[in-house]
Amino acid sequence: MAKNEKSKAKAEQAKGKLKEMAGRLVGNERLTAEGRAEQAKGDARQAKEKMKDIFRH
Repeated sequence: MAKNEKSKAKAEQAKGKLKEMAGRLVGNERLTAEGRAEQAKGDARQAKEKMKDIFRH
C-alpha cells in the first residue's frame, strides 16, 4: 500500500508540473496556480509517506 501512495504522490507532482508549465506557456495564471497547488499536494503526500517509513523502521 505504501508503494501505491508513493506512486500517487509522484504522479500528482508530475501532473502539477505539467499544468504549471502549460499555464506559463499560454499565460494562464489560474492554470499555473493549480499546477503549483497539485505539486504541493504531491509533496505533502510524499512527506507523509516518508514519515510513515521512518516510524516503521
